[in-house]
Amino acid sequence: MPATTATTEIRPATPDEMPRLAQVVSLSLALPAQQFAALRPEWTLCAFENDQLATAYAAWPFTMRMNGKPMKVAGVTTVSTHPTHRRRGNLRAIMETDFRRRHEQGEPVAALYASLAAIYQRYGYAIVTTHHSYAIEPRYLQFTRPSEIPGELRESSPAELPTLIDVYRRFREQRTAYLHRGAAMWQVSALGPPAEGETVSVVLYEERGVPQGYVVYATAQGPADGNRPSQRLQLRDLCWLNPAAYRACWEHLSRFDLVRQISWPNVPADDPLPHLLLEPRMLHAASRDGILARIIDIDRAFAGRGYQHSGRLSFAATDSLCPWNEGTWTLEVDGADASVRRGGGTALFSAPIDTLSMLLFGQLSATEAWRMGRLDCPDPDALAGADRLLSTAYRPFCADHF
Repeated sequence: MPATTATTEIRPATPDEMPRLAQVVSLSLALPAQQFAALRPEWTLCAFENDQLATAYAAWPFTMRMNGKPMKVAGVTTVSTHPTHRRRGNLRAIMETDFRRRHEQGEPVAALYASLAAIYQRYGYAIVTTHHSYAIEPRYLQFTRPSEIPGELRESSPAELPTLIDVYRRFREQRTAYLHRGAAMWQVSALGPPAEGETVSVVLYEERGVPQGYVVYATAQGPADGNRPSQRLQLRDLCWLNPAAYRACWEHLSRFDLVRQISWPNVPADDPLPHLLLEPRMLHAASRDGILARIIDIDRAFAGRGYQHSGRLSFAATDSLCPWNEGTWTLEVDGADASVRRGGGTALFSAPIDTLSMLLFGQLSATEAWRMGRLDCPDPDALAGADRLLSTAYRPFCADHF
């Protein structure tokens, strides 16, 4: 049932109201309205004041890797309020309605990219990935030690999309926060149309004819600056299944003598390059918050992710917006099987839902969270077992924007 007040109604937009949604989002976020053309009305949940769409909200139905297992995740997007309708509690009403609806439907996690993290941390979201960026001149792509590269690089073609998809699937198999890419996502992200003046290239690395990695990048002419190289190159996507594939892709990029700067704006937190270069400071590496995520259902979220080790953990949760998450929970992992139930023992630690979201993704360990004051534990030395149980094979990272 839609949630209503005397003047405000929270409900999905109708097909006829989607142009108004695009208008509100375009005005609020300064984005072109056509960017939201693929959204379906049933994916939206909006606030209407006196029958006028005041706050827009939608979520893509994604599947995300969670330490090697697929999990349904709501990819929240288009969160916008018309400037004349702000500070009226519309977003909070939408969030509460959406959390309740997804709880009833069994969707355990929501994730988003935030224009301002402060907006969403009020609703139990937490920063669960850290994204880095590089900006380096090709001449500084020199490595500390030689490495044998047994395979070969070759230019790919649009007809080889199934090959790229296969490499990407194998690459993200054991990772956390990588999305399952449908064909539409490939065409708006890694293989999206070039900007004016750009050329997009895809290069495959193969060993004995078997693809082991690829790099997608865009090149363009930059502004002239005396006798300096004037081209620019930006990485769009990089996947590798072994160290040789990674090294081969970067050695390929090091040969672009007419490029002034290679940029990679979306780098995983555990990317190897800083540990391989002779002069890593020339990467000019910077970091920022990546995706924010929120647990909607503790039991489904922790039971649905993958684990490296077997074990048992009891913990207590606090969650003012999703009261069904409150209380003590026990996680038991036996090989590939994980279960979560209420009660089951004395809680090792107590944490709010945002901290638990960070533990779910592996952004922090329990010990790190305790050191930061993000959870309470009477015996911090005992957190080592929780650290081991909740560890992830790779640092969390999402390679796609949504």
